[in-house]
Amino acid sequence: MSQLPPPVRTTRPAQQQDADAQFAFRPASKAGRKARLSIQGASGSGKTWTGLSIAHGLSEGRKFAVIDTEGGAASLYAGIGGIQFDAVSMDRYDPRDLVRVLDSAATAGYPTVFVDSLSHFWKGTDGTLDQVEKAKAKYGGNKFAGWKDGTPLQNDMVAAILAYPGHVVASMRSYTEWVLEGGKPQRVGMRPEQRKGIEYEFDVAVAMDLDNRLEVLKSRCPDLHRKVIERPVGARDIAAPLLAWLNASPEPTE
Repeated sequence: MSQLPPPVRTTRPAQQQDADAQFAFRPASKAGRKARLSIQGASGSGKTWTGLSIAHGLSEGRKFAVIDTEGGAASLYAGIGGIQFDAVSMDRYDPRDLVRVLDSAATAGYPTVFVDSLSHFWKGTDGTLDQVEKAKAKYGGNKFAGWKDGTPLQNDMVAAILAYPGHVVASMRSYTEWVLEGGKPQRVGMRPEQRKGIEYEFDVAVAMDLDNRLEVLKSRCPDLHRKVIERPVGARDIAAPLLAWLNASPEPTE
């Protein structure tokens, strides 16, 4: 049986070696990771207060930033429980403006930003749905084609949330979702007023009901997985275990 000749090793061009260095594997670490958390619920469920308390806990007592689309609702809680924050109110909700405000908050050095609420940037005045409606005129009234303009705006907004150098908490209004089964409407649960699947962009997604009960829908933090908390204290029940998880060093391996 003939044998293959030994391999001949050749030196790769420096340009190729530099490109490979960009994809070098390194030990996995949470070092520097910041929290991304969403809260969804109907009006009156306690999203704003719980979000403020979580942001306060994540900021470890430092002043944080609130991006307010709810007519100043967050400011009604200023000072309660030692919570201190700076707020900017918005009445038009172009996703590009949220990107700019997040940039301003980053420049100012806020450790946490609370967006209350993210739903307006989806279906409010100048929100993503509004931008799609306006764009369809460029495509002969074709609304589906209008998403050529709307999708990049939405994606850039999400990217800005994920890229913020501190923690981000975002509230979202929710509504009852129905489907037709056998010609009859069937309730299948609650859904946030944002693009479908937005909750998957966050490390932790929670829902609140009108009894102020919090249910963790999704969590990358093991200590919060599937928890149900009656009348939660956001700083204690959510922010504390989330910070502990983010700050924990991986256990050494053999």
